[in-house]
Amino acid sequence: MQEQIYHLQFAIDTFYFLVCGALVMWMAAGFAMLESGLVRAKNTTEILTKNFALYAIACLMYLVCGYQFMYGGGFFLTGIEAMDVDATLAGFAERENGFTGKAIYSKASDFFFQVVFVATAMSIVSGAVAERMKLWAFFAFAVVMTGVIYPMEGSWTWGGQAVFGLYTLADYGFSDFAGSGIVHLAGAAAALAGVLLLGPRKGKYGKDGKAHAFPGCNMPMATLGTLILWMGWFGFNGGSMLKLADIGNAHGVAMVFVNTNAAAVGGALASLLMAILLFRKADLTMVLNGALAGLVAITAEPSTPTPLQATIFGAVAGVIVVAAILGLDKLKIDDPVGAISVHGVVGLFGLLIVPLTKDSASFTGQLIGAATIFVWVFVSSLVVWYVLKLVMGIRVSEQEEYDGVDRSECGIEAYPEFVSSSK
Repeated sequence: MQEQIYHLQFAIDTFYFLVCGALVMWMAAGFAMLESGLVRAKNTTEILTKNFALYAIACLMYLVCGYQFMYGGGFFLTGIEAMDVDATLAGFAERENGFTGKAIYSKASDFFFQVVFVATAMSIVSGAVAERMKLWAFFAFAVVMTGVIYPMEGSWTWGGQAVFGLYTLADYGFSDFAGSGIVHLAGAAAALAGVLLLGPRKGKYGKDGKAHAFPGCNMPMATLGTLILWMGWFGFNGGSMLKLADIGNAHGVAMVFVNTNAAAVGGALASLLMAILLFRKADLTMVLNGALAGLVAITAEPSTPTPLQATIFGAVAGVIVVAAILGLDKLKIDDPVGAISVHGVVGLFGLLIVPLTKDSASFTGQLIGAATIFVWVFVSSLVVWYVLKLVMGIRVSEQEEYDGVDRSECGIEAYPEFVSSSK
């Protein structure tokens, strides 16, 4: 009977991990739809190509070396693909109760869940550098980001390893439940480094410094993408519980789902109100980014707040993201989809509010963790982007940018009958 309980616990927790991983994988579609809706029509095919290919690159590089850098072990999933069932059951039998609260699942399911997080971090970069970056330069960066840069900072956080052998973030009380910093701030830091070297799109800022709007080509697509991301986030945060097969953890998963949804609601409504106050219009792009901001903010700790607290956290994030998008434009940092504001600025906010509801976390630890993640990812990304700029160039020509990177980089236009009207 006890052995059957162990088998059932293992099966349920593994299956839950896999389902949540599939939900996070579906976020790749969300990013693709969101970004293709927010860029101009002449750049749609290229942004779709980037999002599709970066997922494949992330999966391959994490398989080759990323997972091993992050959690130790050999290459090509050595020690993960094989499992000694008898030894696993023997280990379980040492416990007094089969439902101990400890996560028990296949290592392969853990890899699958982790690899889709890597792809999410890289997806953040694609939108920020849209409409003027060379496709192959982006792919080259994706190889390094997903194979080395992200796994290294992941090894210091979720992997529990010392930062260059100097200090351990856990010793300072750093906590990031599902990755407001580890995934989202990291992706934004890499994006910021690329954007600074790349420069703004032609015509984005006038001589007086005023930002000119470049409207996205497909708001229904952007809205659909946001809703897909919202749905996928239940797997993103819910799966980070790591366990389902007992009463306490099942309730914990339910609360994570409730709080994740509440934060998105708060972010969407707060950003809508901010847009009406500032622009006298219900700016859809701000509402979409507000919902995503709420999701990013709650990701650092969705299990300890009450639903009301989660809604408030999301609402504050919705206000912050509107201010951040406007602020980056004043600094002439051109981010076509608002990725740096949503994932970077709000990602930091998400880390800093964790101690408000989690006693084991500290503000000092959160600041140290955020600084460690940002400095490592930003500096290493800046070096990689700069090398790519010297070796192959990272920006398309002015004529190619004017014509649209769909033609120069992909040779296929997403909207061939209408693209000329969007230049």
